[in-house]
Amino acid sequence: MSQPKKIVCTVTNDLNYDQRMIRICTSLTEAGYDVTLIGFERKTSQPIIPRPFKQVRLSIIAEQGKIMYLHYWIKLFFFLLFRKVDILCAIDLDTIMPVYYISKLRGKKRVYDAHEIFTELKEVIDRPAVHKMWLWIGKHTVPNFPVGYTIGECYAEDFKAKYGVDYKIVRNATILRPVTIPEKTERFILYQGAVNVGRCFEQLIPAMKDVNARLIICGKGNFSEEAMALTKQLGLEDKVIFKGYIPPAELRDYTIKAWVGITLFEDTSLSNRLSLANRFFDYMHNGVPQLCIKYPEYERINTQYEIASLIDSATPQNIASALKRLLDDADYYNKLQQNCMQAREKYCWQEEAKTLVSVYKQFD
Repeated sequence: MSQPKKIVCTVTNDLNYDQRMIRICTSLTEAGYDVTLIGFERKTSQPIIPRPFKQVRLSIIAEQGKIMYLHYWIKLFFFLLFRKVDILCAIDLDTIMPVYYISKLRGKKRVYDAHEIFTELKEVIDRPAVHKMWLWIGKHTVPNFPVGYTIGECYAEDFKAKYGVDYKIVRNATILRPVTIPEKTERFILYQGAVNVGRCFEQLIPAMKDVNARLIICGKGNFSEEAMALTKQLGLEDKVIFKGYIPPAELRDYTIKAWVGITLFEDTSLSNRLSLANRFFDYMHNGVPQLCIKYPEYERINTQYEIASLIDSATPQNIASALKRLLDDADYYNKLQQNCMQAREKYCWQEEAKTLVSVYKQFD
């Protein structure tokens, strides 16, 4: 009996909170592959949560900047050099270099999993030298990854135009589970995900002055300190609550109890404008209407199933007005909630996983 093919996936996080990779690696394991997910260990990393697949953390000497990448790439290169593996999967450009060179050196199959248009992230394009470096890395590597997948049609079109690759679409859709919408004792607004630059916190937090509800923020990121400082400056500490990182199982409890979800991105980068975020599906699957920017991927789905209030621009006034309607207009809210329950049947991980597995089956 032949041994299952070994897949190694590489990320730059500490593994516990990456819900997309947890779903991907679990589905590949269930499809009969021997899967290992590799990330790195921070000083604040909690013990690894057991999963159906193998997990490895590599220690690093710095947690941000060029030293972090250089050290992690070197450690990852030598780890992969001696690891038994059949297929190497790089997740985003920040792990692609060691995967590319090891796959060439060892003659292994390689796959690219693009969660972002990495060269168009705001934190990249705002630094010309850094932007130039990632542009070179993308041009040097991605065309040599003919097999890959990404999170939406817009991203796939961009990769085709930039690199000449035809990538499959594996959306960040949530696993379809039975759900009963509970009676909601508090009409709170939920933001879940990275608290990063470009996520509209400078507009969302001031908007809360005019909204009669609490905003609960589950997550951390490179804008956490600024967001907390702005909350304090505006005297909204009782209205805007920062929960930090929340494990996925606990986060589901927050999500299903939320009245409204937030999916906002500033129009400061192509990656944001063409995005299709995990949280969009998490809210949908829990019957939670949400507030979104009118970007192509959200508009495409909302045209089929109206599940979100779409605003043209993320001004405090637009945000407050949309949130107040979601809080006060019962007929509108109930329509969106019912549409969520229909849309989740189509946009679910069980459907996306079929495409995912088909990508790897071509190597069998």
